[in-house]
Amino acid sequence: MITAQNIRLHELIGLRVKVAQSLCMPYEGMAGRVADETKNTLVLCLKDGSERRIPKKGCVFDFTLPDGSRAALEGDKIACRAYDRPKKLK
Repeated sequence: MITAQNIRLHELIGLRVKVAQSLCMPYEGMAGRVADETKNTLVLCLKDGSERRIPKKGCVFDFTLPDGSRAALEGDKIACRAYDRPKKLK
């Protein structure tokens, strides 16, 4: 089960997310569902159906978890491949 304490170790694809802070102003406030994840980016599917690639570094993401709770996550701390994250963060 995904919680605010262990979200860094879980799969992010499919979760709702909002860019809470960003060094690049156009990304700030962007919200949608995580469609894909690479080493350095999250691909968001926006409400209008378009996709935007957001860099992880320099951003703070606000995720909505399946149980409805929210969790903030710094992109710098998850800037690695999804399958390498559990090994690096433990």
